Amino acid sequence: MSKPTIAIYGIKDRNTFEYPAYVHDHNICVMTDGKIVQYLQLERYSRRKYDNRLDVYIEKLIDKKIIDCPEDFDLVCVNDFVGNAFVSQNGRLRFECDKQNKLSFELHNGDAYFQYDGWNGKPINAYLCQHEIAHICSTLPFYGDFKDNSLLFSLDGGSSLGNYSTFLFHDGKISLIENNWTDLGYASKFFNDNSFTFRMLGAKPGEHCSVPGKLMGFASWGSYDSEIEKWLVENNYFKEYWHKENEILQSIKKRFGVDATFDTHDSFMQNVAATFQRIFENAVLKKLEILQQKYHTDYLYYGGGCALNIVTNTKIVESGLFKDVFIAPCCNDSGLSIGAAALLERQKGNRIKIHSPYLNNVGIGNEQLTVDDATIKQTANLLLQNKIVGICNGAAETGPRALGNRSLIALANSKELAQKMSMDVKKREWYRPVAPIMLKENAKKVINQTITHLAKFMLTDFTIKPEYRWTLEGVVHANNTARIQILETYNDNPFMYRLLKYLSDNHRVLALINTSFNAQGEPIVHTENDAIQSAKRMNLDAVVINGQLSITSAEWQL
Repeated sequence: MSKPTIAIYGIKDRNTFEYPAYVHDHNICVMTDGKIVQYLQLERYSRRKYDNRLDVYIEKLIDKKIIDCPEDFDLVCVNDFVGNAFVSQNGRLRFECDKQNKLSFELHNGDAYFQYDGWNGKPINAYLCQHEIAHICSTLPFYGDFKDNSLLFSLDGGSSLGNYSTFLFHDGKISLIENNWTDLGYASKFFNDNSFTFRMLGAKPGEHCSVPGKLMGFASWGSYDSEIEKWLVENNYFKEYWHKENEILQSIKKRFGVDATFDTHDSFMQNVAATFQRIFENAVLKKLEILQQKYHTDYLYYGGGCALNIVTNTKIVESGLFKDVFIAPCCNDSGLSIGAAALLERQKGNRIKIHSPYLNNVGIGNEQLTVDDATIKQTANLLLQNKIVGICNGAAETGPRALGNRSLIALANSKELAQKMSMDVKKREWYRPVAPIMLKENAKKVINQTITHLAKFMLTDFTIKPEYRWTLEGVVHANNTARIQILETYNDNPFMYRLLKYLSDNHRVLALINTSFNAQGEPIVHTENDAIQSAKRMNLDAVVINGQLSITSAEWQL
């Protein structure tokens, strides 16, 4: 047995004590012999969205044994474009590495010191994993080692040496093809650093973490326009027009004769969003086509925040460029510690085991999930009465999307119920869709597209057949698609599989709404207490905790 690996993503600008918004989603992962034993997205524990203060929390997490930190371990830290250093609040865990000027899957030696308790401390084996590499390697714990003749592709808002990088894996060797800030950087910036998209969605500078999903959802309400694309290109996508809203509106009036407003109900703005989305899709597909013409790879491993763009993911899959496409459920920064830990374990010679997405287990008790017929029937009966139920079962999902363990669920056949859940309960914007969860056997009835393993993690979308749109109107988006999470077997998610199976067999219910268990601006609930408190604030009708239907809204009034 080799020493455990502890991986952290906690870098912030070493020259400031502030916490810049562009460094976010701090997380920590512990792996032993190729298996993840502990993992935490800091925001779940701290209850602060996109929390970037791991340096403040890590000593407390270790001292209270919330993180089970052995006295001897290997450390790997993920860097960022702002630096390569990590220092905990009181200096008991310190890491430093020289600046890296070239990407490599070979981890870089760093200097680290760890003071476990009291005044006892010692240097520890430590490594630096580059940001782009960690994104790509986040796929390993969910799919196993890279298949031969694969393209390894990272596209992010900003990593260590660029927005974009790609590698070739062939005959057991990984070689860098290219990385830079230019080839696809302009397109990735639509989602995290563009004045026009931010203002269009009502976001502010520094709120880039909320923009990607909003822009993708909003884009479906509009239509691509080639003239709008030409106008955007001519003006460099209005990237630097911060606080110059009137100049953008004047340009629209002059070019198109339209009196547009920064209102999400404005049809011109909807078309602008659709055009931004199409430009991104085309840019990614064109780059992949160029790479395939030269390298003729069989498989694609895709990481980085841009891999959460499900519309683009679907087009990649359906392009036929690759035999298969692999994306982690935590492909954004929330999975960086997972990717770094997996790479170091791989470098040690340990085989990386394949995991479910339910890895967010730090600070959660060891209660066993029970799935009994009575609870399934009671929960189903509540749903059939158009009730909204919160789910908090076992460990939470890794990544930004609820996959049935930290979900709000309801029937999917009512647009009014979906709007109530999204807008009244969660306080989300009107234009954002909610997603369905369904069994594979039912998904095959309502769609014509091929179902891949990406659907297990809600990473692709599907066009719903016309004859089923009315029965699924709560989850069918403006463009007649749905971002379906598909369960194939009981082991995918025992409680949700049993519930869906019961509703399907006994009531012909094809799907349920499945959206994350949190209100707007809050992290997804983590512990049992989080679930209870959030359920009360959101006035849910019931909540299931570790398989037990334990609380109803009527009881909360007593």
